Amino acid sequence: MLPGTTTTTTTREAQFASTPRGARLARRLSVRWMEEWGHPPESDAACAVALVVGELAANAVQHGRVPGRDFRLGLVHDEPSGLVRVEVADAASGKRRPPVAPPSACPEGESGRGLFLVDVLAERWGWEPRHPVGKTVWAEVSCQPG
Repeated sequence: MLPGTTTTTTTREAQFASTPRGARLARRLSVRWMEEWGHPPESDAACAVALVVGELAANAVQHGRVPGRDFRLGLVHDEPSGLVRVEVADAASGKRRPPVAPPSACPEGESGRGLFLVDVLAERWGWEPRHPVGKTVWAEVSCQPG
Protein backbone atom coordinates (compact mmCIF):
# COMPACT_ATOMS: atom_id res chain seq x y z
CA MET A 1 0.00 0.00 0.00
CA LEU A 2 1.21 3.49 -0.75
CA PRO A 3 1.97 5.83 2.15
CA GLY A 4 -1.03 7.98 3.00
CA THR A 5 -3.61 5.60 1.47
CA THR A 6 -6.19 3.72 3.46
CA THR A 7 -7.93 0.43 2.94
CA THR A 8 -11.70 0.69 2.66
CA THR A 9 -12.35 -3.02 3.05
CA THR A 10 -11.44 -4.70 6.33
CA THR A 11 -11.71 -8.39 7.16
CA ARG A 12 -11.80 -10.04 10.58
CA GLU A 13 -11.93 -13.79 11.27
CA ALA A 14 -12.10 -15.97 14.36
CA GLN A 15 -12.77 -19.60 15.16
CA PHE A 16 -15.10 -20.82 17.92
CA ALA A 17 -16.09 -24.10 19.54
CA SER A 18 -19.33 -25.48 18.10
CA THR A 19 -21.21 -24.87 21.35
CA PRO A 20 -23.84 -22.38 22.50
CA ARG A 21 -21.05 -20.53 24.34
CA GLY A 22 -19.07 -20.33 21.08
CA ALA A 23 -22.08 -18.84 19.30
CA ARG A 24 -22.52 -16.28 22.09
CA LEU A 25 -18.84 -15.31 21.94
CA ALA A 26 -19.04 -14.93 18.15
CA ARG A 27 -21.95 -12.50 18.52
CA ARG A 28 -20.10 -10.47 21.16
CA LEU A 29 -16.94 -10.31 19.07
CA SER A 30 -18.91 -9.12 16.05
CA VAL A 31 -20.21 -6.17 18.12
CA ARG A 32 -16.63 -5.31 19.11
CA TRP A 33 -15.49 -5.43 15.47
CA MET A 34 -18.41 -3.22 14.42
CA GLU A 35 -17.41 -0.70 17.09
CA GLU A 36 -13.83 -0.70 15.74
CA TRP A 37 -15.33 0.14 12.33
CA GLY A 38 -17.21 3.15 13.71
CA HIS A 39 -20.59 1.55 14.48
CA PRO A 40 -21.29 1.78 18.25
CA PRO A 41 -22.94 -1.24 19.91
CA GLU A 42 -26.30 0.54 20.13
CA SER A 43 -26.33 1.49 16.42
CA ASP A 44 -28.78 -0.14 14.03
CA ALA A 45 -25.90 -1.57 11.99
CA ALA A 46 -24.16 -3.19 14.98
CA CYS A 47 -27.45 -4.59 16.30
CA ALA A 48 -28.39 -6.03 12.90
CA VAL A 49 -24.96 -7.62 12.44
CA ALA A 50 -25.08 -9.03 15.99
CA LEU A 51 -28.50 -10.59 15.35
CA VAL A 52 -27.40 -12.09 12.02
CA VAL A 53 -24.19 -13.47 13.54
CA GLY A 54 -26.17 -14.88 16.47
CA GLU A 55 -28.63 -16.67 14.21
CA LEU A 56 -26.05 -18.04 11.77
CA ALA A 57 -23.72 -19.13 14.60
CA ALA A 58 -26.61 -20.81 16.44
CA ASN A 59 -27.53 -22.66 13.23
CA ALA A 60 -23.90 -23.74 12.76
CA VAL A 61 -23.88 -25.10 16.31
CA GLN A 62 -27.29 -26.77 16.11
CA HIS A 63 -27.38 -28.04 12.52
CA GLY A 64 -23.77 -27.94 11.29
CA ARG A 65 -21.92 -29.28 14.29
CA VAL A 66 -19.36 -32.01 13.72
CA PRO A 67 -17.81 -33.37 16.95
CA GLY A 68 -14.30 -32.05 17.41
CA ARG A 69 -14.66 -29.36 14.72
CA ASP A 70 -15.08 -25.62 15.30
CA PHE A 71 -17.00 -23.07 13.27
CA ARG A 72 -15.45 -19.97 11.71
CA LEU A 73 -16.83 -16.44 11.77
CA GLY A 74 -15.74 -13.91 9.19
CA LEU A 75 -16.84 -10.28 8.86
CA VAL A 76 -15.91 -8.10 5.91
CA HIS A 77 -16.59 -4.37 6.26
CA ASP A 78 -16.82 -2.88 2.78
CA GLU A 79 -16.96 0.85 3.39
CA PRO A 80 -17.64 1.95 -0.23
CA SER A 81 -20.68 -0.30 -0.56
CA GLY A 82 -21.90 0.35 2.99
CA LEU A 83 -22.16 -3.40 3.64
CA VAL A 84 -20.86 -5.83 6.21
CA ARG A 85 -20.64 -9.39 4.94
CA VAL A 86 -21.11 -12.00 7.65
CA GLU A 87 -19.80 -15.51 6.94
CA VAL A 88 -20.26 -18.50 9.23
CA ALA A 89 -18.57 -21.70 8.11
CA ASP A 90 -19.08 -25.13 9.64
CA ALA A 91 -17.80 -28.61 8.87
CA ALA A 92 -21.14 -30.33 8.22
CA SER A 93 -21.35 -32.49 5.15
CA GLY A 94 -23.37 -31.46 2.12
CA LYS A 95 -26.33 -33.48 3.39
CA ARG A 96 -27.38 -30.65 5.75
CA ARG A 97 -27.91 -27.68 3.47
CA PRO A 98 -29.76 -24.52 4.43
CA PRO A 99 -32.99 -23.84 2.56
CA VAL A 100 -32.84 -21.59 -0.50
CA ALA A 101 -35.50 -19.34 1.04
CA PRO A 102 -36.34 -18.73 4.69
CA PRO A 103 -39.27 -20.65 6.11
CA SER A 104 -42.27 -18.50 6.83
CA ALA A 105 -42.42 -17.43 10.46
CA CYS A 106 -44.73 -19.48 12.61
CA PRO A 107 -45.93 -17.25 15.47
CA GLU A 108 -46.84 -20.22 17.68
CA GLY A 109 -43.57 -22.11 17.12
CA GLU A 110 -40.69 -22.03 19.58
CA SER A 111 -38.07 -22.07 16.83
CA GLY A 112 -37.75 -21.69 13.08
CA ARG A 113 -37.48 -17.92 12.86
CA GLY A 114 -33.69 -17.67 12.47
CA LEU A 115 -33.39 -17.56 8.69
CA PHE A 116 -36.57 -15.50 8.49
CA LEU A 117 -34.86 -12.92 10.72
CA VAL A 118 -31.68 -13.09 8.61
CA ASP A 119 -33.77 -12.56 5.48
CA VAL A 120 -35.39 -9.44 6.98
CA LEU A 121 -32.13 -7.91 8.25
CA ALA A 122 -29.85 -8.73 5.32
CA GLU A 123 -29.76 -7.16 1.88
CA ARG A 124 -29.17 -10.71 0.59
CA TRP A 125 -27.97 -14.03 1.96
CA GLY A 126 -27.11 -17.52 0.80
CA TRP A 127 -24.68 -20.35 1.21
CA GLU A 128 -21.87 -22.03 -0.68
CA PRO A 129 -19.89 -25.25 -0.28
CA ARG A 130 -16.72 -24.96 1.76
CA HIS A 131 -13.75 -26.88 0.49
CA PRO A 132 -12.56 -29.40 1.42
CA VAL A 133 -15.58 -30.00 3.67
CA GLY A 134 -18.60 -28.15 5.00
CA LYS A 135 -20.48 -25.03 4.01
CA THR A 136 -20.41 -21.29 4.50
CA VAL A 137 -23.64 -19.38 5.11
CA TRP A 138 -23.29 -15.67 4.39
CA ALA A 139 -25.38 -12.53 4.70
CA GLU A 140 -24.74 -8.94 3.66
CA VAL A 141 -26.04 -6.33 6.09
CA SER A 142 -26.31 -2.61 5.33
CA CYS A 143 -24.35 -0.38 7.68
CA GLN A 144 -25.46 2.89 6.11
CA PRO A 145 -27.63 5.24 8.15
CA GLY A 146 -31.27 5.44 7.33
